Amino acid sequence: MLTNTPDAAPARSLEVPGARLHYEVRGRGPLVVLVGAPMDAGAFAPLADLLAADHTVLTTDPRGINRSRLDDPEQDSTPQLRAADLSRLIAHVDAGPAVVVGSSGGAVTALALTQQYPEQVHTVVAHEPPLIELLEDRARLRVGTEQLVATYLGGDVVGAWKQFFAQADIAVPEPVVEQMFGGERDAGQVADERRWFAHEMRATTYWSPDTSRLRSAPCRIVVGIGEDSSGQLCDRTSRALAQELGTEPTAFPGGHTGFVDFPKVFASRLRTVLQGG
Repeated sequence: MLTNTPDAAPARSLEVPGARLHYEVRGRGPLVVLVGAPMDAGAFAPLADLLAADHTVLTTDPRGINRSRLDDPEQDSTPQLRAADLSRLIAHVDAGPAVVVGSSGGAVTALALTQQYPEQVHTVVAHEPPLIELLEDRARLRVGTEQLVATYLGGDVVGAWKQFFAQADIAVPEPVVEQMFGGERDAGQVADERRWFAHEMRATTYWSPDTSRLRSAPCRIVVGIGEDSSGQLCDRTSRALAQELGTEPTAFPGGHTGFVDFPKVFASRLRTVLQGG
């Protein structure tokens, strides 16, 4: 899901190869990085404010999303590129190694960061990564992804979102989908949405983690699943990842966007998890 949410944190930026990244820093203490894809920093603002009471909290807009501008707007957003961006941001704020909490595509970014730059991470919470390559029906899901991307790029936005929710096994009534994605919409949100469909969704969901490398990484990896996500696609992919890593998934409040819908209880659960509970 996408959001462009206002944020009261001071705006900062960092030049990286091919992009200028928007990021925000709150609080003081051990570093926690909150990251989404395609969700921007604004989506994490309520959770970041809560955690900033005793942590340095870094949030960012992924490259090409909202305030993070690209030199080449047609560049695809891959987990590897986004991981390199996070690595540079962590080094720039000079407060690592970090706890990295990634949700959805941001969880994929966090796992890629762990593979490529393990020295910068001591704990990863991968909340509902959509890693369809870990599933037995990956071929069917790839076909469905190609179809919904083609539907979107062909101009049928509402139809594409209906296909997306159906493939994700998320029950959203058709009138609600039409109300959310039909008619007049915010231009910035539409631009981010189009980038996600055209340049980010496939590279993110088709990414295959090196699970043997992740198992041997010198950090703790927690696979998170929303308590309300049972039976959904990201419930299946998360359980598959946990099985590959030889661990049990950890329940978090809410569903796929529980950190947005229930930031206080999500923050409380996250603190317990980070304390080893």
